[in-house]
Amino acid sequence: MDLETLEFSLGEHVATVTLNRPDKLNAFNQTMCDEFSRVWERVRDDDGIHVVVLRAAGDRAFCTGVDVTEGLARAGHSNVWTREDPGAQLSPKQNQVWKPVVCAVHGMAAGGAFYWINESDLVICAEDAQFFDPHVTYGMTSALEPIGLARRVPLGEALRIALLGLDERMSAQRALQIGLVSEVVARDTLWQRADELARIIAAKPPAAIQGTVRAIWESLDSTRTQALRTGLMYTQLGNPIGTAQVDRAAVQRPEPTIR
Repeated sequence: MDLETLEFSLGEHVATVTLNRPDKLNAFNQTMCDEFSRVWERVRDDDGIHVVVLRAAGDRAFCTGVDVTEGLARAGHSNVWTREDPGAQLSPKQNQVWKPVVCAVHGMAAGGAFYWINESDLVICAEDAQFFDPHVTYGMTSALEPIGLARRVPLGEALRIALLGLDERMSAQRALQIGLVSEVVARDTLWQRADELARIIAAKPPAAIQGTVRAIWESLDSTRTQALRTGLMYTQLGNPIGTAQVDRAAVQRPEPTIR
């Protein structure tokens, strides 16, 4: 893919997407938003892609949100009622991507970075990761990012990040404690570990993996009874496809890792 702000590579059913504006702390501009629309379309429609690894170039930051020096084209639209959230382009689930996303965070992850973190399926981070949301410090309502975050972590933790702004940052260890990330690794092994997790998932029947992702995420918008009924339907649709993609008798049972 011909991309300016991202790097995209594909190998063994794993697509690796790298935010590539390290001189701007990987802040997103309109070009990056537009390129993510293209990337998610490719991921969604290419059956050769089973899993995505999302990571960022540079040493200082995963992403510090929107590039305030450039702004976003749509944000300046004169009609306030037709403006769109940039997350509509950046977020995998809003783009109907039901292939698992493994997000590897290092350095600063601020503000709009949560568009990706909130909608990833596995989030791991390096020991130097710091999570924060500066919106209120600059007089802006912090709404979209913490609303998504509140579906991943306890409400009080989402509110604390949103309300304290630049006065506090969440450490990697605290992120692990509250379940924002599932694993903390050394910085020099972060990308390797994300790729390893992605390849473990990618080796499994894709119909089963994608059905699982969709059923779980869509349950967040439903009552318990509705979610269970929809989940049952997904098993009835997906299991005949998924079980045909694997020879059960030939499945190797590795010694599981314990975490």
